[in-house]
Amino acid sequence: MMGGKPSAIAAGVCGAIFIGYCIYFDRKRRSDPSFKTRLRERRKKQRAAQNKSGLAQLPDLKDAAAVQKFFLDEIQLGEELLAQGDYEKGVDHLTNAIAVCGQPQQLLQVLQQTLPPPVFQMLLTKLPTISQRIASSPSLEEDDVE
Repeated sequence: MMGGKPSAIAAGVCGAIFIGYCIYFDRKRRSDPSFKTRLRERRKKQRAAQNKSGLAQLPDLKDAAAVQKFFLDEIQLGEELLAQGDYEKGVDHLTNAIAVCGQPQQLLQVLQQTLPPPVFQMLLTKLPTISQRIASSPSLEEDDVE
């Protein structure tokens, strides 16, 4: 039983040294003059990558063939990603397909029957954001010019 106390003290001292090093390293990192600029650049790149990955470029909504191709591509891509287990990106693509779909209510009913409830709930939470994108789409605003 006497061998346990010195090893506990040694473990405590090592833990204290490790925490001290972490505090020293964090303070040194934050005092670096270029830390904030590098942090801003990294966050900007992450936001750009996130926006680019989930939100595909919408087709011209007046061109029925382009809309149909976009719809089919997004459905296929969404199904493939869901099958691979990447639910976030799969839901993004399915949301894009719903946005350009002529009868979104029927598509939502089919998806509700085929998707697991948590995935379908993710889909429902993302629908308002894509609807805002459609509303601000330049192809819709061109109608007002005539």
